[in-house]
Amino acid sequence: MLFKQMQYFISIVKNNSFTEAAEENYISQSAISQAIKSLEDELNVKLLKRQNRGFTLTNAGEYFYKQSLVITDEIERIKQSILKISKQKNDILKIGYINSYCGLEIHKAIVEFSQIYPNIDIEVHTGNHEDLYELMKNDKLDIIINDQRRALSEEYINHYLYKSSCYIEISNKSLLHDLKEVNFEDLTQMHCIIVSSKNQRDIEMEYYGNTLGFKGDFIFAENLDEARMLVAANKGFLPIASVPSQKESIEGISRVLLVRNGERVERNYYAFWNKLTNNTLKEEFANILERQFKK
Repeated sequence: MLFKQMQYFISIVKNNSFTEAAEENYISQSAISQAIKSLEDELNVKLLKRQNRGFTLTNAGEYFYKQSLVITDEIERIKQSILKISKQKNDILKIGYINSYCGLEIHKAIVEFSQIYPNIDIEVHTGNHEDLYELMKNDKLDIIINDQRRALSEEYINHYLYKSSCYIEISNKSLLHDLKEVNFEDLTQMHCIIVSSKNQRDIEMEYYGNTLGFKGDFIFAENLDEARMLVAANKGFLPIASVPSQKESIEGISRVLLVRNGERVERNYYAFWNKLTNNTLKEEFANILERQFKK
């Protein structure tokens, strides 16, 4: 039994068509049909039950299909491992992103990037603004995705991604959840829920208090899921930036536009990396991510 026959069989089942499978593998339909017939003869079992112009899988065919997926996936892993060993080192892209980000753009960009560069390993980290900058400055991260809180530095590539409006997420139990917009002055009797590591809490309080003008008290959460559970329990409100792939609604939680002096509060998202270590991989990932934000 040839590995190529197994690949042909997987392709036929996935496409539900001999014709499309043949096109996918750049061979003729007669050639791929003959390959499957030879496979069945070698195994001495029918894998497909032909019906007019279509087919269904026999019980043996269903088992063979599942096992073929496992085997081909393992062979691909072995090939990648051999490739890495031959290079004597792993090529890695280390990505960091702000822990309050709640969309799918980064996830989709990683998937697309991995398809283009299957031999590049990707490490992903999350953190606060200062945590991420510190890691990048010490070459522990190659590229970070963050919203802009400071003046753009000429030491870094500042790749603009997206301008987002800011909202608060608030429990449906709160009377404020029906408002179309809200400002921080309306929220001083509520706790502001912030996603932050312990060592960055003072910096976060200073930003929301002095820069954005919130005069109330804070509650801190270790991650976004924990913060949203606090919101659902009506323990406070969560400031959050809106991104294209963000869920429109979360059960028990409403989203209200955040304004200041009658204007929308907005955030600019950027991809940042060190100019001295600039390379094609970082630029390619940033370009892919930008396209995801624009979809």
